[in-house]
Amino acid sequence: MRTLTLGNTGPRTSALGLGCMGMSALYGEADRTESIATIHAALEAGVTLLDTGDFYAMGHNEMLIGEALRSAPAARREQALTSVKFGALRDPDGGWSGYDGRPAAVKNFAAYSLQRLGVDHIDVYRIARIDPDVPVEETVGAIAELVEKGYVRHIGLSEVGAGTIRRAAATAPISDLQIEYSLISRGIEAEILPTVAELGIGVTAYGVLSRGLISGHFTRDRKLAANDFRAMSPRFQGENLDRNLDLVEALRKIADQKGVSVAQTAIAWVLAQGPRHGASIVPLVGARTRARLDEALG
Repeated sequence: MRTLTLGNTGPRTSALGLGCMGMSALYGEADRTESIATIHAALEAGVTLLDTGDFYAMGHNEMLIGEALRSAPAARREQALTSVKFGALRDPDGGWSGYDGRPAAVKNFAAYSLQRLGVDHIDVYRIARIDPDVPVEETVGAIAELVEKGYVRHIGLSEVGAGTIRRAAATAPISDLQIEYSLISRGIEAEILPTVAELGIGVTAYGVLSRGLISGHFTRDRKLAANDFRAMSPRFQGENLDRNLDLVEALRKIADQKGVSVAQTAIAWVLAQGPRHGASIVPLVGARTRARLDEALG
């Protein structure tokens, strides 16, 4: 698989990353054995970037990745890069209760992630959302201390605007920004992509298939499980869903002309935006099965 450097200061990574959230939470039940097999298949195919969050299913996702890494061939395990989001606070009933970006909390979150992943360092570490009560400089500064001590290799950002990106980059080198980007979610093109290109910051793009909406497999009559968060998402409801699926059918015509799938077309579009905008962009593919992974990789 083709590789690229994530921004000016980030790691050398595969051109596609594997988003692991769906293997543990939010999309309904997942098969643990198949999830681990999918991670192994991704590593075997040359995918090196594994993205997770310490709050995905209360740490389950990190432990799943840790298990997959331990059981992978040594050569593949050594090539794997872990990208971890932290800071989202959970309630015992599974609810969300804000974000914590205090320096002491940053170090505490990192300690637990290292343990659950079974690694001695995290390759890219980022707060999931900015804590409104803590200046971004303090949160980034705390991660920078972890970099100095060898527990973290690179500092990332997630879901922030252009002004916050500049403040963070003035505090410490930033490898990449993780943010939603797809054919139907292009809001970052106005200010954020020009900013990261100017500052030499990469992008890890999630939602490249818009949570499966533009995968080519979602249908109007599909019933989402009660524990699938998409059941509450406006893009999957009523007239919005109808309009979005009409767009998918238009995309399918283009894909058919090229002899590829709708998902492959959508992923290829995101990949092509890197050179266009002067930034390194790595799409995160949220495959939960080997079949979906194979399709994404083409």
